[in-house]
Amino acid sequence: MKLQIALDRLTYDECFHILGQVHESVDIIEIGTGVIKAFGLGIVKSVKERYPEKEILADVKICDAGQSESEQAFQYGADIITVMSFADQDTIRSCLKTADAHGGEVVVDLLNNSKDSVINTLRQIGVKSVSAHIGKDQQKNADAFPGFEALNPASFKVYMAGGINAENVRRFSAMHPSVIIVGGGITKAEDKEAQAALIKSIIE
Repeated sequence: MKLQIALDRLTYDECFHILGQVHESVDIIEIGTGVIKAFGLGIVKSVKERYPEKEILADVKICDAGQSESEQAFQYGADIITVMSFADQDTIRSCLKTADAHGGEVVVDLLNNSKDSVINTLRQIGVKSVSAHIGKDQQKNADAFPGFEALNPASFKVYMAGGINAENVRRFSAMHPSVIIVGGGITKAEDKEAQAALIKSIIE
């Protein structure tokens, strides 16, 4: 089980300062949507240059224009990109085709759109990776856990995200995802290095 750190709602300098503290404990570095909106895809390239041994996920949340949007992200150094599950099937197929050409990976974000019919369609069009994502606003509801228990790790590589920290990570890891994603549970901690190491030790 891999640990992915999500860098979001941070300044440019904060991203690199945090990575300097936690990079030894994390397997995947996610450049969050908000950070990309603030600083452009150039920060993806800069992080990849600084940490070439790490997988870099650009959380571009593609909704349309799958080929051009994904092509651009891969050209800037992303190893993994995201596309929304509500996007048109041809958009998702275009992302998959582009990823294949770059030796990259596409993760389909199931945010607020994870019905069985959606999951079946994604499987049929060749999706291999999905993000069981509880959104930031959804996290305000303590009972929000929208059916992700039904995801079959044998059918998909599952990325699990949504308010995960050292206190609750066992609840999420019990569903056997391939990747656990932690944002504020690390980036807002007083001792970020220690929290990253603790979460990594728990999921291992």
